[in-house]
Amino acid sequence: MAEQETALIIGAGRGLSASLTRLLAAEGMAVAIAARNTDKLDKLVADTGAKAYQCDASDPASVDALFASVTTDIGTPNLVVYNASNRGGRGPITELDAEAVRNALMITAFGGFLVAQAAAKQMIPAGGGTILLTGASASVKGYPNSSSFALGKFGLRGLAQSLARELQPQNIHVGHFIIDGGILLLDGEDKRAERLGEDGTLNPDEIAKSYLQVHRQHRSAWTWEMELRPWVEKF
Repeated sequence: MAEQETALIIGAGRGLSASLTRLLAAEGMAVAIAARNTDKLDKLVADTGAKAYQCDASDPASVDALFASVTTDIGTPNLVVYNASNRGGRGPITELDAEAVRNALMITAFGGFLVAQAAAKQMIPAGGGTILLTGASASVKGYPNSSSFALGKFGLRGLAQSLARELQPQNIHVGHFIIDGGILLLDGEDKRAERLGEDGTLNPDEIAKSYLQVHRQHRSAWTWEMELRPWVEKF
């Protein structure tokens, strides 16, 4: 009988992370979910049996403590997903708050580095694993008045590409996902989805299936980056 896989999702919330948690739990994985505020995860934990952890992804000590706790409680993660990000405000560069931009960069890019580093420290001795990082349209397209978000997402993509080249030869699959469009909220009113129409947003349950498919790819044909968007989205 195959050993049970362990998944760790950082930046958990009601969107993509919730869909991933449900899917991975249904696939028989032990799932850990982490967020700054774990109160919002109570229903997801009750529904899936996942275990919730508090973590500030921009703090090295907090990330190290998270991995140590998950490893002790349910096992060394075979799959680590980084979904945390922060926009840092929107507007002309002359009006952006520098500290808000610094915080966004720390969460979106530096947090991704810390999580990937902690995962690699465990996966290299274990002989393999998967690290998946969630990007956005801003990973490859710098929009006007969105420089702070692009700063973090471009950095995260660069991290993913570098780590894919470094770690994939060590049997660690590194993948980056460009989510080019808004993600539908499944658990409540979604005004953006109402405005964009039935096909205007990405269904998070369908995105989650792509994450799982990349995780399970044979290593003779690995994807390092996947771009997902609604079929009506312009690009």
